[in-house]
Amino acid sequence: MPNPPAGKNPIGEHRIVHNCEACAVRDLALCSGLEGNELDDLERIVTRIALEPGRTLFYEGDEARNVFNVTSGAIRLYKLLSDGRRQVTGFMLPGDYLGLSVHGIYAYCAEAIGETHLCRFPVKDLNQLLDAYPRLEKRLLGMTRDELAAAQDQMLLLGRKSPVEKVASFLLDLCGREERLGEDEIDIVTLPMSRSDIADYLGLTVETVSRTFSRLKTEGVIDLPESSRIVFKERDKLEELAEGMI
Repeated sequence: MPNPPAGKNPIGEHRIVHNCEACAVRDLALCSGLEGNELDDLERIVTRIALEPGRTLFYEGDEARNVFNVTSGAIRLYKLLSDGRRQVTGFMLPGDYLGLSVHGIYAYCAEAIGETHLCRFPVKDLNQLLDAYPRLEKRLLGMTRDELAAAQDQMLLLGRKSPVEKVASFLLDLCGREERLGEDEIDIVTLPMSRSDIADYLGLTVETVSRTFSRLKTEGVIDLPESSRIVFKERDKLEELAEGMI
């Protein structure tokens, strides 16, 4: 897939107006904990953007000039193998931080699944604020640790778990991430990603993912009122399946 010319905005991107104080994911985002002048200084360097479905935020190998926080929608992260196959390495949801780089180069591609809104921070400007505000630096370090921990969990998921364990773990993880936005336990999860996305993330075929969903429904563990909606009917059993206990 060819890279766009250096410095050119991704196709389908447009700027949006947003208020940090009113942001629904502020407690999860990079600006969490900042107040007063600190928040004002961060707002001066941020650009709020929206990506249309299927549009690329950045490509693997691009110069890492910016980092991002997702405020709504979802981003798929992926790498292309030498034979053209795609390996999805993660899904970024509201509140998530992305843009980790290796030697100043993005290590993966990032693409909007549906319409997605993000805050974009130029790395150069952000580094200056990190020097000025240790609390912001501490927050960024914590978010980076979370991203690395997610990568380690993905390695376990791909290497050691059966298809049923993988799908059950994936659904529970998605549920937990949605619960960050509220205080109560939820029993319905909306899937922004396709079965193909899930298969490429879990290292399975689309057919295996679909059969596993059907099996979980037949066994009364979940319900599927729509292809993109999962109802947890027996969450305890789903947790046991994820751990390989049954």
